[in-house]
Amino acid sequence: MKNITKILSILTLVLMITSCKNEKSLQSYLVDTSGKEGFYTGDLPVSSVLSAKADVSEEVKKTIKSIKKINVAFLPKTAENTAVYELEKAKLKNIFADNNTYKSLMSMKAKGMNVKVFYSGDTDAIDEVIAFGYGDEAGVGVARLLGENMNPAQIIQMLNNVDVDGDSASLKQLSKMFNK
Repeated sequence: MKNITKILSILTLVLMITSCKNEKSLQSYLVDTSGKEGFYTGDLPVSSVLSAKADVSEEVKKTIKSIKKINVAFLPKTAENTAVYELEKAKLKNIFADNNTYKSLMSMKAKGMNVKVFYSGDTDAIDEVIAFGYGDEAGVGVARLLGENMNPAQIIQMLNNVDVDGDSASLKQLSKMFNK
């Protein structure tokens, strides 16, 4: 009986240790960077940033309504924070590497920036779109577009048919953070 108790105790201990993963999620990263020194973070309701042109289809308007909000976390690179920049870039790369939640959509390099776009959900019903970018001149950041059952083809069509509302109070407040 003592052997069975010892075996069960050891088995329980092993299961507890192996089940406690210290994986970093994008959500926890966004929460951790909120209010962190040097970071610009924010949540934007899509309706305050994007508005459909008058002559767009109902599908585009429906797509805009399927998007709930945008989360942003950005660390501009300066001469003083090179080590922090590298650390944050590594953290974000770790979140997206070997992750079953986020599927790669595309990668590109433009104007000194490396940008990777990921999504979660099914290919015909996306729940979130994530853009992760970094560059030695600009810094490192991530933007997450949250919605429900977003259609990728309709999102691309929407992006071609929306105006970014530059007069939006939310966008003005966000841009003030970057002009400090």
